Amino acid sequence: MDDFGTGYSSLSNLQSFPFDKIKIDRSFISNLENNRQSQSIVRGVISLAQGLNLPVLAEGVETKEQLRISGARGLQRGAGISDRPPKPD
Repeated sequence: MDDFGTGYSSLSNLQSFPFDKIKIDRSFISNLENNRQSQSIVRGVISLAQGLNLPVLAEGVETKEQLRISGARGLQRGAGISDRPPKPD
């Protein structure tokens, strides 16, 4: 399921369709360093994915701090940081 939490990616779809992973939308990751709400949402989505036995990855992980925060919450893979160097801190 791509861009989880936005658009047509509702929770009911998790029961209706077979998925092999959940990908968190970059809008939740971009504010991760300074926004406790984003941190809580990311933590909740990761917990949900783990409960469903699905791997979870996040789009737009561009800084080492975003990678550290999301990784500490159980994120298996961040899309973005491997594609280009992290932004300067």
